[in-house]
Amino acid sequence: MTTDLVRCLRLDDAAVRGIEEVSRSLGRPCFVIDLQDCHEKACLLERTAAALGFPDWFGHNWDGWFDCLADLSWQPVARGYVVVLRHAAPLRAAAPEAFDTAVTILVDASKVWAGRDVELRVFIDTSPEV
Repeated sequence: MTTDLVRCLRLDDAAVRGIEEVSRSLGRPCFVIDLQDCHEKACLLERTAAALGFPDWFGHNWDGWFDCLADLSWQPVARGYVVVLRHAAPLRAAAPEAFDTAVTILVDASKVWAGRDVELRVFIDTSPEV
């Protein structure tokens, strides 16, 4: 399940640079999370926590992941945030349930932000690995 704010698509390096540039021009922090060699839920949670600077109270579980994604109070206040999950195809192939749960949580977090008039936009790179 994807929405206008959470999209699964093929992204190359140029597309990611473009997303970063547009985000920067709009004053929206952009977090690029490399999921290369990430084949399980724990890896996804760990890399996201590191990239977004999750606080110590993050419980390394789905509930905590959602709570942090829907909070971001430790980040600079912005009118929107952008998250790019690079190289997500191996995770999608190795752990489809975890991938689907992650997408659902990202959609739910984007809805929470939309209710605050703040956009959380997520791009999930599903380009096949070469």
